[in-house]
Amino acid sequence: MLLGSLTAFGAVTIDLYLPALPAIARDYGVSAAAVQLTLSTFFVGMAVGQLFFGPLSDRIGRRPAILIGCAVYVVASLACALAPSIEALVIGRFFQALGCCAAMVTCRAIVRDRYDHRDSARIFSLLMLVLAIAPLLAPTLGGWISIAAGWHAVFIAFIIVGVGVALAVGWRLEESRSEATAAKARDSSILAAYWDLLKHRRLIGYLLVGAANGTTLFSYIAASPDLVVGTWGFSESQFGLVFAAIAVGIVGSSQVNRALLRHRSPDAILAIATLGAALAGAALLFAAIGDAPLPVLFPLLFLALSSNGLIAANASAGALNVDPLRAGAISGLMGGINFGMGAAGSALGAALHDGTARPLSAIIAVALLIAAAAYHGLAKAR
Repeated sequence: MLLGSLTAFGAVTIDLYLPALPAIARDYGVSAAAVQLTLSTFFVGMAVGQLFFGPLSDRIGRRPAILIGCAVYVVASLACALAPSIEALVIGRFFQALGCCAAMVTCRAIVRDRYDHRDSARIFSLLMLVLAIAPLLAPTLGGWISIAAGWHAVFIAFIIVGVGVALAVGWRLEESRSEATAAKARDSSILAAYWDLLKHRRLIGYLLVGAANGTTLFSYIAASPDLVVGTWGFSESQFGLVFAAIAVGIVGSSQVNRALLRHRSPDAILAIATLGAALAGAALLFAAIGDAPLPVLFPLLFLALSSNGLIAANASAGALNVDPLRAGAISGLMGGINFGMGAAGSALGAALHDGTARPLSAIIAVALLIAAAAYHGLAKAR
């Protein structure tokens, strides 16, 4: 449960805040686009912060890295609650992201510290259950808080969350970093560690598999409101059901992955899952180009996105297994590349927007093809 809380820290900080966006725009007298900057800046902070806190946790330990992150998070949340302008809120959200990503990036390293390759994949799949709760419950809870006490109260809730996580880590989390990991981290700088890691062909492959597959979700999340409501004609209330259906598919496939790991290795599952996902992506693209009806498009979209549950955990476990003594640095690279490629995919989807499902389908198809090529061309053992 503690590892699940650390994993969901970032998702809660995004989703609890979303219902307050209109109220923030009204209070500051700014446009919706200006308020959207608080989200964009948050994602930048998540990418940058993971690149820093990952190797830092190798050097100083997992617990201290998380506690430092929680301290930054609490101070930044207070600054956001008291922000006198939208510009100050944007800056506060950047530092809030830096703080909460320490828990996320360090959590992956903790899993690798405690579990071997196969069990790491199993635990990552299990954590998907906890992670899935955040987007289902946090927006509703955030809406209640915002209506009852104003949007500033949402950031007070973040302060409580940050303090609670820090207390739980201080009370329950035992240090998992080995002395061998600490010694290796002291022998080189952060940049040198990253340079050494990027020389590993298999690591590059696993990182690309995870990031390309994750790009499909980033792109879908960014495009889904306009696609589902504007193009497919669902109501706003029905949009939540469509979004939940995709979430159920991802969580369901992650639990299928847990079951498969009892009999198959993470790499054996990846070999088949990446090819199957690429085929689903190609079928989706051809269907979109041919203006296939919704009863054809949605099942194909469901299959393509649900592949995340069979790929993400195994790709993460494979990457962390390349050099377990640098689990924190690898986790940082993983997070930075995931958010970087995800943001690029979302921006590309916005640029190609034409009111149809074709741009999203093309991005998903290309991303899943890259994932399959990265696994079979780079990550797969020779």
